[in-house]
Amino acid sequence: MGDPRGFIKHGRRDKNIRPVNERLQHHDEHYDYPSDEKVKTQAARCMDCGVPFCMTGCPLGNLIPEWNDLVYRNQWKQALQALHATNNFPEFTGRVCPAPCETSCVLGIIEPAVTIKLHEMSIIDKGFEEGWIVPQPPTQRSNKAVAIIGGGPAGLACAQQLNRAGHRVTVFEKTDRAGGLLMYGIPHYKLRKEKVQRRVDLLEAEGIEFRYSCEVGKDATFEEIKSTHDAIVIATGAEEPRDLPVAGRDLDGIHFAMDFLPQQNRANWGDSNVAALHPKKQALSAKGKKVIVIGGGDTGSDCIGTSMRQGATSVVNFELLGQPPTERAATNPWPQWSRIKRVSSSVEEMQVLGGDVHYELMTTRFIGRGKTVTGLETVKVDWSSGRPEKVAGSEHVWKCDLILLAMGFLGPRSELLVQSSCEADQRSNIKTDPKTRMSSIDGVFAAGDCRRGQSLVVWAISEGREVARCVDEYLTGTESRLPKVRLETFVY
Repeated sequence: MGDPRGFIKHGRRDKNIRPVNERLQHHDEHYDYPSDEKVKTQAARCMDCGVPFCMTGCPLGNLIPEWNDLVYRNQWKQALQALHATNNFPEFTGRVCPAPCETSCVLGIIEPAVTIKLHEMSIIDKGFEEGWIVPQPPTQRSNKAVAIIGGGPAGLACAQQLNRAGHRVTVFEKTDRAGGLLMYGIPHYKLRKEKVQRRVDLLEAEGIEFRYSCEVGKDATFEEIKSTHDAIVIATGAEEPRDLPVAGRDLDGIHFAMDFLPQQNRANWGDSNVAALHPKKQALSAKGKKVIVIGGGDTGSDCIGTSMRQGATSVVNFELLGQPPTERAATNPWPQWSRIKRVSSSVEEMQVLGGDVHYELMTTRFIGRGKTVTGLETVKVDWSSGRPEKVAGSEHVWKCDLILLAMGFLGPRSELLVQSSCEADQRSNIKTDPKTRMSSIDGVFAAGDCRRGQSLVVWAISEGREVARCVDEYLTGTESRLPKVRLETFVY
C-alpha cells in the first residue's frame, strides 16, 4: 500500500454535486470533479485490509486495491490497464453504478467507505484525455461469425470480448443507435450520450459490425440470422414493462417510463423527431404539467429528474413498499449490499421544490375528464402481514396531468422468444445452462437482463463478458483464453 495510514489521516471527500437550482437549468452532468491530487489523497484511504471484500462486492471482480494503489503512486496508465482488465466500460459504471463495492469496503465498517467509484471514473476519464484509449483490433481472425441481438451494455461487452478472440461479430440493434438503456434510458445529466457514442465508435474501429434499425423478428427473421452465423447471443434486456391495469388505464396522459425518457435524450442530441421510438410516435413532455411518477426505483428517479428539467409545475413520487431503514438491519449485515434509504439527486431536487416520495401507496384507479387523465386515487397499505393490506378510510385523490409508470420490468419481450423457440424460466427470462450460458437451442446463448432479470449495468457487463467466454469455447472446442468473471456467492 502507498500510505498504510492514509485511512487514518484523511476523511472521505467525494465529487461535489452542484446546487439544485443550478443543475435544473440544464441536462449536463451535474458534478464538479476533484483534481488529480485530491483523487490521489482519496486513493490513499484504501487499507491494506488483507481480504479485499470490495472485489467480492463487485459483479466484475474489479482489481480495486490494485488500481487504488497505482492512482496514489501517480501511475495512471498502469491503473487504466488494471481497470480495463476486468471492465470493458468503466466510463459507464463509474457514473451510473450504485457501487456495491463501496458497501463491501472494509473501511466502511467503522468509517465512510473509500471513494472507489470516484477513482474508477477518474482513471477512465484521464485515459481518454491523455489519448491512451485507442482501437485494438485483433491481430488475426477466425472463420467463425457471431450475431449479437441487442446493443446494450451486455451485448456490447460480449461483442468486444468475442472480437478480441478473433471472431467476426455483428450486433443487431433495433434502434438507430447502440447503447440500449445507456443511450435511450439513463438521462444525460447522469451519463452524457457522447461518452456512449465514443465507446461505440471505438468498437466499430476494432472491427465490430453494427446493423442499426434492424429489429429481429420484423426486419430480419431469427432463422435468417441463425443460418448465417455460427452462434447467436440474445442480449435484448428486460423490455416488458410492468403495467398498472386499474380502472381508467386507457386514458390519455398515462405512459410507461421508457416511452418518456428516450425522447429527452433524443432532444439533447438535436434530433428533429424525438418521438421516433414511441410506439404511437407521440411526443411527450412534462412542461407545465403536474406529474406523478409511480415507482421508486432508478427508473422512477430518472423520470423525476427529467420532468423537473422539462419544467413540470410539480412532481410527486409513489412507492408501494414501505420506507427503507436509515441503517442496516440485523438481517442485512456487512459485506452485503446495504438495503437502506438512499436519496438520489433527482429525489433531492423534487423535495427541494416541494415534492416528495410517498411510501406504502397503492393506486386504485385513474380519473379523467373525457379521454384525458386529470388525477388518480390511492389508498394506504399496511405490510405488517407481509402482504399489502388496504387501510380503510385512507383513500385520497391526487390531481395530475401526466402519469409515468416506472414499476420495473417483467422480462424480455415475448415475440423473440417465440420466434427463437428458446425455453423460458419461471420468471419469463431466457433459461440457460448455468455453466455454458446456452439456451435450450444449440448455438443460441443469452446474457444480461433477458437472462437474469432486471438488474444493474455492471451486472450486464459481467454477463456479457462471461457469455463471450462460453461462446468462444463453443466455437473453438477448447478452453477459452478470454478471462473468466470472478463472482462470489453473496455478491449484490
